[in-house]
Amino acid sequence: MLFYEFPFLFFFLPLVLLGCGVFRGARGRLAWLLGASCAFYAASSWSFLPLLLLSTGVDYFAAGRIARCATPAAGKRWLLLSQAFNLGSLGAFKYAGLATGLLRDLFGEGIPLIDAPLPVGISFYTFQSMSYTIDVYRGKVRPARSLLHFAAYVTLFPQLIAGPIVRYSDLEASLERPSVDALRFAEGLQLLVRGLVKKLVFADTLALLAKPLFGVEHPGFCEAWGSMLLFAGQIYWDFSGYSDMAIGLGRLLGFEFPINFDSPYKALSFSEFWRRWHITLSTWLRDYLYIPLGGNQRGESRTYLNLGLTMLLGGLWHGASWNFVLWGAAHGSLLAVERALGARNPLLRLPDPLRRAAIFAAVVAVWVPFKFERLDQTATWLQAMFLGGGGWGSLGLLPALACLGFLALVWGTPNTNGLRLEPARWGRQALLTLALFALSLWVGYGRAETPPFLYFRF
Repeated sequence: MLFYEFPFLFFFLPLVLLGCGVFRGARGRLAWLLGASCAFYAASSWSFLPLLLLSTGVDYFAAGRIARCATPAAGKRWLLLSQAFNLGSLGAFKYAGLATGLLRDLFGEGIPLIDAPLPVGISFYTFQSMSYTIDVYRGKVRPARSLLHFAAYVTLFPQLIAGPIVRYSDLEASLERPSVDALRFAEGLQLLVRGLVKKLVFADTLALLAKPLFGVEHPGFCEAWGSMLLFAGQIYWDFSGYSDMAIGLGRLLGFEFPINFDSPYKALSFSEFWRRWHITLSTWLRDYLYIPLGGNQRGESRTYLNLGLTMLLGGLWHGASWNFVLWGAAHGSLLAVERALGARNPLLRLPDPLRRAAIFAAVVAVWVPFKFERLDQTATWLQAMFLGGGGWGSLGLLPALACLGFLALVWGTPNTNGLRLEPARWGRQALLTLALFALSLWVGYGRAETPPFLYFRF
């Protein structure tokens, strides 16, 4: 079940909101949300609902044991047990195919190839649950009051499938006493509709325009760059649209989720890009991987190694294939080079618009291995973009206009995080929201097919 589907918008969501109105008490409301979230997950991946519930139970039990341990060493044993279960589950379902494929390449076809189905949302809820037990061990949060509180936190349907990756400390107070006022409810509806527009009107339109370009066997310069610009817009509006919808749905239910995007294509450096793109993942990698590895506190060589490992694992988090390894390694290299250059970085001497354009062009180029599963396709596209292997090629009027419109919007308009409901103009804004809702459904469902969220597969 996806946020833009009719059953979700016109049946599931109204029923959930009705139940929240009926169950006024905190426990009753959490129990209702837990049941609704399990039904939501089962609609997408019912066979893996037991795995989600088992993971929730293991981490709840482990965190409780950690909090009762008399010594850090004893607590660490329970933490390691929790992490072993989480990483073992993630490895078994997501990375077994990559690992056994590599073993087959090294030792022959006698090694069986494991191709397990991927549970929906496992990358997101695993990282979220892991952060809870680590924070309990570090003393940053108290253990959840009850299994109901913790299970509602892990399974909360707006962020269950594709984030944001929400930490327990972000929702602890709301879990104790979820509340919604009229203003926040209206803001939640606005964010939900803006997310629908981003997904159905912008992202899917760019995806359809890019599709024939990606089908060209030997692309030229214009086709290669044009297709990747369209993909850069698609993935941005697709995932930021999902995040807007998730944050909006959270507000409708009385929860405040963290911001996940902050106009990342306006970044003036690669480090700033990662402070703006998929913020909850990048901060998770920083706090639970980069800093524990030593961060930038153990000398320059170790800092570069830590950057590389963090970005490699960030790439692997997105998928168990070599293209994601290459994508993560490329971003790690860009961050390391930027740090090594420091004040000698020639980009610092450019005016901000040119500097922004240079960073953006590099990010678009690095999207190539993210887009293509096969390394030979990646090589073909990069050759066309930088070496002129396919000549100039042609782009066409509509894709060209779409690229220009995309750049104008992402560089010239404010982020939706900064847009707030103005009570004095609520009537006009309500009409605008209703019109945008109708437009998104008309455009989105006027097509033969609606592509699923890109991050739904992670």
